[in-house]
Amino acid sequence: MKRSLMIGAVAAWVAASSPAWATDAALDEYVVTASRAKESITEVAAAVTVIDSEAIENSSARNLGELLVEKGGVQIREYPGALTTVKIRGFSTDTHGNDLMGNVLILIDGRRAGTGNAAKLITKNVERVEIIKGPAAVQYGSAAMGGVVNVITKKGNGKPAVSAYAKTGSYDYNEFETDVSGKTGKIDFSASVSHSEEGDYETGSGKEYLNTGNDGILRASLNTGYEFSPGHRIGLTYTLFDGDNIGNPGSIEANDLDNTKDSENSSYDITYDGKNGTSSLAWMLRYFGGTDKDTWNDPVDSNASGWDDGIPSEHETDSKGAQAQVSYDGQRFGLTTGVDWVDYDVTNEPSAPNKTAFDNTAGFALGKVKFLDQKLIFLGGARYDHYSVDISGDQGNDKSDDDLNPSLGVVYNLTKQIKLRASFADAFRMPSAEQLAADFTSYGTHYVGNPDLNPEKSRTYEAGVDVTHGRLKTGLTVFTTEYDDKIVTDQQHGFTTYKNLDEATISGVEGEFSYTFSDLFGGWELRPYATLTHLFKYEDAETDKDLKYTSDLDISAGIALTDLDGFSSDLSVSYLSSQDVVKYNPDWSTSDVTLPSVTVTNFTITKRVLTTDKLGSLSLRGEVKNLFDEDAAYVLGYPIPGRRFFAGVTWSY
Repeated sequence: MKRSLMIGAVAAWVAASSPAWATDAALDEYVVTASRAKESITEVAAAVTVIDSEAIENSSARNLGELLVEKGGVQIREYPGALTTVKIRGFSTDTHGNDLMGNVLILIDGRRAGTGNAAKLITKNVERVEIIKGPAAVQYGSAAMGGVVNVITKKGNGKPAVSAYAKTGSYDYNEFETDVSGKTGKIDFSASVSHSEEGDYETGSGKEYLNTGNDGILRASLNTGYEFSPGHRIGLTYTLFDGDNIGNPGSIEANDLDNTKDSENSSYDITYDGKNGTSSLAWMLRYFGGTDKDTWNDPVDSNASGWDDGIPSEHETDSKGAQAQVSYDGQRFGLTTGVDWVDYDVTNEPSAPNKTAFDNTAGFALGKVKFLDQKLIFLGGARYDHYSVDISGDQGNDKSDDDLNPSLGVVYNLTKQIKLRASFADAFRMPSAEQLAADFTSYGTHYVGNPDLNPEKSRTYEAGVDVTHGRLKTGLTVFTTEYDDKIVTDQQHGFTTYKNLDEATISGVEGEFSYTFSDLFGGWELRPYATLTHLFKYEDAETDKDLKYTSDLDISAGIALTDLDGFSSDLSVSYLSSQDVVKYNPDWSTSDVTLPSVTVTNFTITKRVLTTDKLGSLSLRGEVKNLFDEDAAYVLGYPIPGRRFFAGVTWSY
């Protein structure tokens, strides 16, 4: 019955998108993530979701994870303590933040963010977020199996402007923020700095969840550049997350009262962008780096963690890399080609004092050929990666390997409003240094690497249709992925190692819809929107059972209303269906249980109340998160906050 209802909904979706009332509107949006260069959406074979600046501004999200589940139609696993995993098409970022260990990749302005923890990435000073749902290994390398999330920061433009924002809310929440942006001569700049703090919260059932607050989180983002000649810009971006004394309570049943963590993430890049006079040829050079660090403190060893009392446990990932590419976009032919290099050093103290290193050099090419007056487009790409990993210490070890991945696609623009697309692509995740060469003891368990591990591999086939009709925008994608050689732990007598599993199959359908009703009530605009993913199949071939921690349906939907003159509101609903998970019992045994579905409704409203030429403008804002006080959890035993109210004021000049 559930599948029949879903098929009926898809059929209705397609019917609603049919060209019964064709207009002259075209699919004229531009994106940059699918081919690593600016291109019209009419030439993209991938399924791309865009969260624009207006949607970000109207959202109540405080970090990237909250934004993606509210607006992006993706799954998350959210813990107290600033830890959020993103999941696309059954694949996820790494639970503890290292983007090398995940199967979904997060980018900032097209380069690796250095973390898979979406709670550490902010939504301030962000122009848009582009989401590729599906593989993008040819473009970005290891870990881009299930999808890519590209956070694109703002560039300053126009007259310099400044704003200040103050917000207060439930459970002693307080936040202060300052933003500046603009362009002076050849220098552009856009920056945001905020500081927040909050206390412990109550769940939807009214139970107090202790040790879930923090003493302060500092967030910052900067994008500045110097255009020394038309079309030639040297830019600098910088992002920062610095959390102090963040509660780390464990599950609500245990609710540890003294565990805390200090959490940091910073990244930067220096970029040179150039192009010729006609913009048909463009090039880019970039160097980037960053640090992702968590320090866990357990003063009285109340969780029997295995640490010595008072000695913190620390995990740090230091990353650096470089990119160089050239893009040509002609009337009949397009090509983007270049090289990438990344280097990661990972340290765990004190339980695993060895330092692991990952070095990856790659070359890639993405091409397209256009026929029939650019209506029919064939796309192809390939990427060659050489990587080496090693682990330091007395029992040090290392390994190097190579990997080649192709992709093919075709786009046919049936009309100016309707685009048909199909593609296949391979993707991969390289084994980590620990998985290949570990030899250490952690929490009483001796880990030994397996140098014979193969990279995790996937091959995805998909087909879709995108329709833009005036104020209507909709799309539908059907996909299937064969997932091979998944790396899992393998318990042996006296030690734990790693092994490759057999294949899994993930198949499903995705859809997007939005429509703008304009000129209502004397100039108002109303925009309903929805994004969904439904998995028909997500089965482990070895066990013939559904994959754990995977929902078969997730939906992000809502209604935005604006008068285009200082008033805006947004009512959003996110739904995540139930999933099979593993429960860890107090006696160290495990059992399979079902995590119930989650439905969260958020509401925001903003109104400009004062505008003056000399003093600027003043706006008031209200927010309600979890409007209906749902008692729910994205992770078993870690319920989210119940209903919360917030009020804020913004001064802009």
